Amino acid sequence: MTIQKQRVVDLVEVTEHGVVQVREAVRITEDGTVIAQSFERHVVLPGDDYSQENERVKAICAAVHTAEVVAAYEAAKAAQGV
Repeated sequence: MTIQKQRVVDLVEVTEHGVVQVREAVRITEDGTVIAQSFERHVVLPGDDYSQENERVKAICAAVHTAEVVAAYEAAKAAQGV
């Protein structure tokens, strides 16, 4: 009987404003069968440092967070007074 805990990025979504939403599944397996699972979520905003993210998330952020997207996001935040 082998019990393991795994963290897997199982869902990555990009909103219209370039916000990258990341869902990680935390799975407990026994002999390869999932016996428990929970989810944790976080976002990567345009302009955020994503260097510590999963390789797949890094690739998506690099493609999505262009200079134009970051500038538009910052302008929208400034317009809202955030």
